Amino acid sequence: MCPPEYFTVEYSINPWMDPTQPTNTDLAMAQWTALKDAYEAAGHQVEVIEPQPGLPDMVFAANSGTVVDGRVLGSRFRAEQRAAEADHFRRWFLDNGYRHVVMPERTNEAEGDFAWTGTLLLAGTGFRTDPSAHAEAQEVLGVPVVSLHLIDPRYYHLDVALVVLDDQSPTPLVAYYPDAFSEGSQRVLRRLFPNAIIATAADAACLGINAVSDGRHVFLPIEATDLATQVKAHGFEPVLVDISELRKSGGGPKCCTMELRG
Repeated sequence: MCPPEYFTVEYSINPWMDPTQPTNTDLAMAQWTALKDAYEAAGHQVEVIEPQPGLPDMVFAANSGTVVDGRVLGSRFRAEQRAAEADHFRRWFLDNGYRHVVMPERTNEAEGDFAWTGTLLLAGTGFRTDPSAHAEAQEVLGVPVVSLHLIDPRYYHLDVALVVLDDQSPTPLVAYYPDAFSEGSQRVLRRLFPNAIIATAADAACLGINAVSDGRHVFLPIEATDLATQVKAHGFEPVLVDISELRKSGGGPKCCTMELRG
């Protein structure tokens, strides 16, 4: 995770961002800290990278790396305003003992568009990540990749349209919002995940699907009441957090969280 010390909305690269609206960096920091505290209360270790001036979206650490079995595929941002973030994270990985670190040739916004299910990597495209980056991810990470096409600009990354809830069972469990995907991708999702939780439009509209699951707890925005009810019915423990200030940049719990697997 990366503290939002320099958080503000000074440009617009997705429909959620409006530079004319005021932001409160102190409130963003308080909400981020509460999310970090919730992870640690659940028994997780949180590694923190130093924020950098001039990079207000660096708080959204999920976009800067994908880690599977200790192998790291870095990111290459589509928007020039975020491009410099990638190298800060690359150096963090090398400084912290990761030896298999590859920076991509193709545009790839990491866990923003890559979701590990435990058996395969779901890969989004349509707005940010180049479809050719999916093949690059398969080659670097050595895992099978399934491409999914996003069609609604409000859900510009896969992680605001789909969340993996259980990546440990032979049949992974996911939750997703169907209308964020093309018809063909919806058919793929139904085939792969016939028991998936289907999120409501209200859940999607508050970035409720931009959640993090550890297989027991599901950390999600306080407004995502329908999704919280559904995950609880499936045996998970919802942990509700306030990310209203960070949502002004189109981010939520998952955007703030890169998962270090292996």
